[in-house]
Amino acid sequence: MNSLARLNVADGMATPLAQEAYEKMYQTLGAKPVHATLAFHWARLVEIVYAAERMLELCQDKEITDPNVRNIPTATPDEGVGVIEAPRGTLFHHYQTDEKGVLTKANLIVATAQNYPAMNMSVKRAAQRLIHKGEVASEGLLNMVEMAFRAYDPCMACATHTLPGQMPLDVVIYDKKGEVVERLSQHLHSGPGISVTVVP
Repeated sequence: MNSLARLNVADGMATPLAQEAYEKMYQTLGAKPVHATLAFHWARLVEIVYAAERMLELCQDKEITDPNVRNIPTATPDEGVGVIEAPRGTLFHHYQTDEKGVLTKANLIVATAQNYPAMNMSVKRAAQRLIHKGEVASEGLLNMVEMAFRAYDPCMACATHTLPGQMPLDVVIYDKKGEVVERLSQHLHSGPGISVTVVP
């Protein structure tokens, strides 16, 4: 669930330059639906073009400066739910407050958490294609595996509620006997990240 999924089900874009970029993307990548993981990046670019064009339209809209844009609440809210589409996918926010309007509970279901299964499959496929029998893994392997992971634009700080938001990566390669052949790691001191286990 992200930009590519939205473009795969859309008939087109609502602004001219975004429509042109949308058409070029599907002319290049083929008929819908496109499932290539790295196409997520292209789809995000198409949506960014749309967002820029739409912002310009809104900035020139006289109603935007109308004093009746915002309704001030007259009662203390006790619960609220918000759902919004973002480049990573759908964000769900659920908040509850006490009688003074002070926040007592917050539950966020972010796109990164929803994308975990797809991320796991992409990382596994990338690792299995890059590690071959008898071939020693290199530092470049980490970059290539991370590329499959990064295509989903994960926000580990959002998904795990920890900072500073770096991306720890631990790749462990086992042989058929279950013995560790090699291990490559980076940024493991910085908190939750991804761990890849590969059995050739």
